[in-house]
Amino acid sequence: MPKEYSRGQRVAEQIRRELAELVRLELKDPRVGFISLTDVELTPDYAHAKVFFTAMVGADGVPEILEGLRRAGGFLRRELGKRVRIHTLPELHFHYDRSIEEGSRLSQLIDQTVQDDEARTSAQDDPPADG
Repeated sequence: MPKEYSRGQRVAEQIRRELAELVRLELKDPRVGFISLTDVELTPDYAHAKVFFTAMVGADGVPEILEGLRRAGGFLRRELGKRVRIHTLPELHFHYDRSIEEGSRLSQLIDQTVQDDEARTSAQDDPPADG
């Protein structure tokens, strides 16, 4: 049975796609270079949208990217209004998405634990060397 999506989820996804295209093609701010929009969360009344992004430069360049996105917020909202037809156009709030970094960190911890466990198991299985 296919999963049902609410209107809010569909609108949030449409906003994410349109903003991603606007950032990629229309935004000329060099601070907002290589980012990916990962999610959009809308309030039930569509008045506010949390826009989550990740950056290729990592967490180091986030303050500059956030400043660039905030400065471009009016432009992005206006252009979004031309592309998405909804009664209330949400105020955009940008947030850095740390989930990819956290996932990578956890994956590295798991890999290291597996290697340590394999090394320990291998050392226990090897008979002691007689001189």
